[in-house]
Amino acid sequence: MKAIVARDYGPLENLEYADWPEPQAGAGEVVIEAEAIGVNYPDGLLVQGLYQMKPEVPFVPGMEMAGKVAAVGDGVKAFKVGDRVAAMGALGAYAEKMSAPENTVMKLPDGMPAADACALMCGYGTSHHALKQRAALKASETLCVLGASGLTGLAAVQIGKAMGARVIAVASSEDKRRHALGAGADEAIGYDNMREDLKSLTGGKGVDVAFDPVGGDSFDTLARSMGWGGRLLVVGFASGTIPKLPVNLTLVKGFSVVGVFWGAFTAREPAVYADNMRELLGWYVSGKVKPLIESRHKLADAAGVLKGVLGRGAIGKLILEP
Repeated sequence: MKAIVARDYGPLENLEYADWPEPQAGAGEVVIEAEAIGVNYPDGLLVQGLYQMKPEVPFVPGMEMAGKVAAVGDGVKAFKVGDRVAAMGALGAYAEKMSAPENTVMKLPDGMPAADACALMCGYGTSHHALKQRAALKASETLCVLGASGLTGLAAVQIGKAMGARVIAVASSEDKRRHALGAGADEAIGYDNMREDLKSLTGGKGVDVAFDPVGGDSFDTLARSMGWGGRLLVVGFASGTIPKLPVNLTLVKGFSVVGVFWGAFTAREPAVYADNMRELLGWYVSGKVKPLIESRHKLADAAGVLKGVLGRGAIGKLILEP
């Protein structure tokens, strides 16, 4: 079969579209034939050696695949050949087929596009875990979402609304702010006057929960815009700069800084993760959340697609197709 192969850590241009051994269904495993493959920001960091995890080379990157079951291993009871499913794992999804443990595979609701299923896993899964378990977001609280036009940002906007919060979206252009408002944000602002705008929109009280996948100077502004008892979620550093926190601000303003590492969460708390996915699927079926699929691309073009994602030019979810 064909796959995207990282022979060594290095620039995205070094990724190869090449032959790779076809996966076999071991005991307790399911082999999925891809209809859609999700592209995520960490994928681009991983192949460059810039992510927390560093697998042995060569490897096939990619965390999300949705499609049809092509084979099942001994002991698999929940799935059969032909079922439409989606699976999430650390590696292996940038390929025509992927094997996955049965407990990481979920059946798709009737009529659910494979691309939407990919978006719900890492992107929506990260935002859901951040707001539900890490922030314990409550109805009527004010949620500020940075990077609100990217996949996790749009997901945070929709999930925040599903949880009953007032959502202030922050995005860098009018077009991106329009998408955030379309996703349900109550207000949308830019970065240039973020501190003043947040002060005005909250009546000087500050925000209850801040969702920050950007880092850099924006984190510093958020730290000065938090309300008493607030929770500032550290989701990522898309700006390329890991900020330093003046810890006296947490004392004076009485807020918490909370780390969000979705990959570790899914490994350490699989039962909670499964409950989260059931809730997300329920919200999807009821129309409370709906991923924005920006574009679809050939699997062979994965390197160029990852460049766009790392350049923060994407709005919503990008999908690879074999």
